[in-house]
Amino acid sequence: MMRCGYFLSTEEHTPDQLIDQARLAEQAGFDALWISDHFHPWNDAQGQSPFVWSLIGAISQVCRLPVTTAVTCPTVRIHPVIMAQAAATSAVLLHGRFRFGVGSGEALNEHVLGGPWPTVDVRLEMLAEAVHVIRRLWTEEFVSHRGRHYTVDTARIYTRPDQPPPIYVSAFGPEATDVAAEIGDGFATTSPDRELIGRFKERSGGKPAQAGLKVCYAPSQDEGVDIAHRLWANAGLPGELAQVLPSPRHFEQASTLVTKESTRASVPCGPDPAAHLAAIKEYREAGVDELYVSNMGPHYEAMIDFYRDEVLPEVRAA
Repeated sequence: MMRCGYFLSTEEHTPDQLIDQARLAEQAGFDALWISDHFHPWNDAQGQSPFVWSLIGAISQVCRLPVTTAVTCPTVRIHPVIMAQAAATSAVLLHGRFRFGVGSGEALNEHVLGGPWPTVDVRLEMLAEAVHVIRRLWTEEFVSHRGRHYTVDTARIYTRPDQPPPIYVSAFGPEATDVAAEIGDGFATTSPDRELIGRFKERSGGKPAQAGLKVCYAPSQDEGVDIAHRLWANAGLPGELAQVLPSPRHFEQASTLVTKESTRASVPCGPDPAAHLAAIKEYREAGVDELYVSNMGPHYEAMIDFYRDEVLPEVRAA
C-alpha cells in the first residue's frame, strides 16, 4: 500500500505555520512529513525561506511523524561535514525517524556564496563524494578525507543516532537516476515518471521511492487555479531551467511563459476529491511507495481536513 504523507513547503510559509501544519498533519492521519530545504523561494510571491534545520528541531517537539528533507543539497552552500552534523542531530531529536533527502541542487540556492555553478556531471560527482563523506562521519571515529571536491581533517560527529539515517537521492534524468541507485537508500522525485522510477528500482535492487505532489485546495476550482498560477507557475517550467536559473526574479520572468490553462491542466485544484485522487493514482501506478502532498496557498488547514475526511480513506482503500 502506498503511504501518504504531508509536504511542508518552506518557500511559502512562516516557521510558525509550518510547525502548525506538521501538528495538524499528524492529527489528520498523514503517515510522514517531507520538508523542503531552500535559501531562496522560487519567486517573491511565495515569500518565505526559513532555515530547515531549525524547523526540524521544532517539529520534533510537536509531532512524532518521520521527517525527510526534500531535498537538501549537501555540496556547495553548506559543506558535507556540517550537513553530516545537522542530519545526525535531527535523527537524534526524531528518535531515528529522520531520513536525509539529498540532491545535486539548484543555482537558485547554491550560488549565494559567489562561486561558479558546476555543470551537471560535476554536480553529480560532488553529490556522490559528499554522501561518501557523510556516511563515514556517521559511522567512524575521526575522519580525514582528501578527495576531488572536499577535504576533511580529523572530524568527528559526537552526537549521532544509534543507526545512521537512510539517504534518499533525488534525480530527474537517467544519469542522475543511475547515481541515485548506486549511492542512495531510496529515491526522491516530484513526478510520476514510470520510466525513471522503474529504472531506479531495477538498478537499486528494489529500493523504495518517495515523491512529492503539489495541489491547491480552495473553495472552488477557479480560485485554486488562480492561487496555484500566482504562486507556483514556476512548477510548469520545462527541462533544466529549475537547476540553472539563479534568482527568484529570473523564475518570475521565465514563469510568464507558463499559461493559466497549463496550470489548470497540471495541478489538482479545488474541492473535488476525484481530481486529487486521480493525481495520486498516477503516482501509485508509477511505482511510488510514499507520496507527500503539499497545498499551495493559504487554505492549508482546510486542505488537511479535506484529506482527512475525503482523500486519505480512499487512498488507503485503494
